[in-house]
Amino acid sequence: MSQYQSFSKEYVALKNHQTLPKTSKLLCLKPFIDETGFIRVGGRIRNAQISDEQKYPIVLSNKCALTKIIMMYEHSKLLHCGPQQLLYNIRLHYWPLCGRILARSVVRNCVTCFRANPVTFNYIMGDLPECRVSSFQPVFSHTGIDYAGPIFIRDRKTRNSKTVKGYICIFVCMSTKCIHLDIVTDLTSQAFLSVLKRFVSRRGKPLHLYSDNGTTFIGANSAMLQFINKHSNYVSTCLATEGIQWHFMPPKAPNFGGFWEAGVKSVKYHLKRIIRDTSLTYEDLSTVLVQIEGVLNSRPLSPLSSDPQDLTPLTPAHFLIGRPLTAVPEDDVSNILENRLSNYQRQQKMVQQFWKRWNREYISNLQTRTKWFKDFPNILKLDTLVLIKEDNLPLFKWKLGRVIELHEGVDKITRVVTLKCSDGSLCKRPVTKLCVLPTEDFLLK
Repeated sequence: MSQYQSFSKEYVALKNHQTLPKTSKLLCLKPFIDETGFIRVGGRIRNAQISDEQKYPIVLSNKCALTKIIMMYEHSKLLHCGPQQLLYNIRLHYWPLCGRILARSVVRNCVTCFRANPVTFNYIMGDLPECRVSSFQPVFSHTGIDYAGPIFIRDRKTRNSKTVKGYICIFVCMSTKCIHLDIVTDLTSQAFLSVLKRFVSRRGKPLHLYSDNGTTFIGANSAMLQFINKHSNYVSTCLATEGIQWHFMPPKAPNFGGFWEAGVKSVKYHLKRIIRDTSLTYEDLSTVLVQIEGVLNSRPLSPLSSDPQDLTPLTPAHFLIGRPLTAVPEDDVSNILENRLSNYQRQQKMVQQFWKRWNREYISNLQTRTKWFKDFPNILKLDTLVLIKEDNLPLFKWKLGRVIELHEGVDKITRVVTLKCSDGSLCKRPVTKLCVLPTEDFLLK
């Protein structure tokens, strides 16, 4: 019945011993009808020393649901093998048309195989928010905040000194890319409010603060997670009384805060390679961080203009003091051995190495876009069953969830959804942390 529905013209022609149409897909297989009424492959291996069932396999249509059911059963029987082995075993008894494509489709739509190797997807990079492109506003009116660390600080310069943990608090202006660095010695709400007061006293009061959500505020650092989870409500209340609004990014979505994450990368990536395992005192570390802040605020925002009279590129420092930040002239000590340097010169060498590495390795990487080049279809819909990606859990421990709400951006593209998990809880996740499970629609295609 399945063959007659799929190859009705061929079945009638073979039954009447007529020639197949030139457009028939079975023409190259030299088919024939056996005594049981099945269409089999005639082929060219009649003289091979193999069984007749393998010589003359039954022809199956690639669009028939029975073919897909047979291949799915064989795929499960072979312990979820790959497409090549699946096709080899199927051809011992059957000859599915477009078998290689169908085998890949069966493996790709297998839920068990998908959960063993889930695939996430991204949408095209969104438009910049208004705070990134608005001009004529005070510097640090819209500020992104993040922590970097921990970094070890010596309590004194003498022998037998003890080291304590410290953290670098990074403030980034959303429009001018100005950076402000400060040190936090503990993870309490009072310490954060203190560093915020120092920032306001030196840079002015911001109108809006942006940071990662509690679960991604500092990556996998458990102490930071406890800090932001415990004190976020208290800090938000204190900021509200000062007329400052604090905005959180969606959970598990560090790419939403990529602007200040880039600032963390610029500071932390090079700083830990220059300092290495050296523990500085609070005073020395503050000096190095302030100089690094000046280096980053003197980086060019755009190429030089074509005007021969304009020799200075636009930098974040122009928005702070109207000119680039320039420190007191210092001798180049980057090529001098450390055992010949004083403590002050060692700090200068760290800053000079940071500046050289930044110019040589980082700034050239900003020329091209590294990901999210194209758009993806809107495959997330209401009631879609998804697998929720968890970085700290094995694959088969990831929760299942169903989409109950789509949060579209201003460009009508959904990048965040609300899910109902298998345990009944609700959570909000970005689409980059979701893997859409294959459904039974595969059999109906």
